[in-house]
Amino acid sequence: MRDSNSSADYLTVGEVARLVGVSVRALHHWDAIGLLTPSGRTGAGYRVYSADDIDRLHRVLVYRELGFPLKKIQRVLADGERSAHTHLQEQKRLLEDKISHLTAVLETVNHLMEENMSEKKLTATEKAQAIQAQYADEVRERWGDTDAYVQSQQNTAQFTDADWQRAQSDAEALEADLASAKRVGVLAGSEEANALAERHRESINRYYDCSYAQQVLLGRMYVADTRFAEHYDAREPGLAQWLHEVIDANAQAHGVDPASATWG
Repeated sequence: MRDSNSSADYLTVGEVARLVGVSVRALHHWDAIGLLTPSGRTGAGYRVYSADDIDRLHRVLVYRELGFPLKKIQRVLADGERSAHTHLQEQKRLLEDKISHLTAVLETVNHLMEENMSEKKLTATEKAQAIQAQYADEVRERWGDTDAYVQSQQNTAQFTDADWQRAQSDAEALEADLASAKRVGVLAGSEEANALAERHRESINRYYDCSYAQQVLLGRMYVADTRFAEHYDAREPGLAQWLHEVIDANAQAHGVDPASATWG
């Protein structure tokens, strides 16, 4: 018999797994790390989930769908000052942002599919603009109030088809060289690594004047943002972290402390 409540008030781990579509193993793991601990007990001492536990499970699943790591979800849910309504509002906003981004990605894919099915071929400029459109809202939200954003918009507006092709070719060559250097064990802070860091900074300078501090923050983003990390690590396992360390070491060589780097 379940503690001081009817059996209908609680669900076993198996029932939750079946009804919600989460594995029993995941539920046990979340219990073990304190992310989602069942609050009820049966007469035999087995833990069972209450309605409040299921509410918390819902929040966990939404944040996980948004790509949050479990430790970050724990920190968010540990904020006792925030009401369930506040959590739902934030989740709604994040989901709307994700839907907007995925819609833009879908439009780009459809655009490129139409090109492949027709005789008309997009120019390098048109392809670059289509890809830029995917991330336009996110870029504007992150950096729209910075001089770098304004300068980038002004510069790319003047790009010719040849400019876009050159930018793509240079980026491809740089990433290949970065991957090769990582693969053969080039160390951050070495002359070769610093030269690659300078090439990376120059590739950014094509769009806006990139300081060493700004480059440090970009390198940090390459590790923190899974999209960048996956892109670089697909080239060479661990490349995102390696590039981050190479950028930091080169910045230090130019008198910039990576720990206190700011964009401004």
